[in-house]
Amino acid sequence: ERQWRGSEGSGGSEGMSSASSSPAEEGRSKTVGVLAIQGSFAEHLEMLAALGTRTREVRLPEDLEGLDGLILPGGESTTMAIIGEPTGVFPALRSYIQSGKPVWGTCAGLILLSNTALFQKEGGQALVGGLDIEVCRNFFGSQVESCEMDMEVGVLEDFSAGMDDKGHRAVFIRAPAILQVAEGVDVLARVKAKPCSTALASMQASNSVPDEFKPAVKKRKTSSDLSAAQEFGLGVAVDTEPWDVIVAVQKGTILGTAFHPEFTSDQRWHKHFLSMVNTAASSAES
Repeated sequence: ERQWRGSEGSGGSEGMSSASSSPAEEGRSKTVGVLAIQGSFAEHLEMLAALGTRTREVRLPEDLEGLDGLILPGGESTTMAIIGEPTGVFPALRSYIQSGKPVWGTCAGLILLSNTALFQKEGGQALVGGLDIEVCRNFFGSQVESCEMDMEVGVLEDFSAGMDDKGHRAVFIRAPAILQVAEGVDVLARVKAKPCSTALASMQASNSVPDEFKPAVKKRKTSSDLSAAQEFGLGVAVDTEPWDVIVAVQKGTILGTAFHPEFTSDQRWHKHFLSMVNTAASSAES
């Protein structure tokens, strides 16, 4: 049986830019792909290009050949799965992840990388898997509940030289939250946040409310209410004390963030991922 750690844990087209940046300097000969089925893939491609990294849009299995790293962007994870399974790209993604090359999932991409996802749409959805975590889709609520929050992230310190404000302003859009992580998964960032009512109902229905938050939780939705909430995407923040929510994790060569660094001007998350790509490439060559 899996041993969860709950919220505990240690803290086809290619292009190339001529821009320079210290972590990207090492990665100029590397190629990073971005899944380009749907979602914010263009923003990731632009950020990578600004860092001088060769990029490739990934839509078919053959697009994964020769990549040194891969990003699964934010967007609609169910739509990505509907398109990705029949085209064969999802099975190819699973093989790519198992190969040990660096992969980063943001928001919907985090959901796809998770081994377990709650609050799925009717009929469920396919996941790529590989990251032994449990996530709750739309934890923060519907589109109108989207927000920005400040966080401190130790892993970004190496890329913060010369910055007056070393905190990261994270953008959450219909974002998931990480409820539990298995041994070996490092927690990189947390925020204080309340779950939306429909997400909480889904957690209660599957008995997945983290133990430390159970005393503060009251049942607020019946099973019929939950079905309607899932269908119409309803949900507002519940009246509880804010939870200490995990929003970024890493296990070896797999990185996951519940928010959208690609929608900010802060390049440090992309620099961190490029450093993972460079380290993995160097290890493979030695």
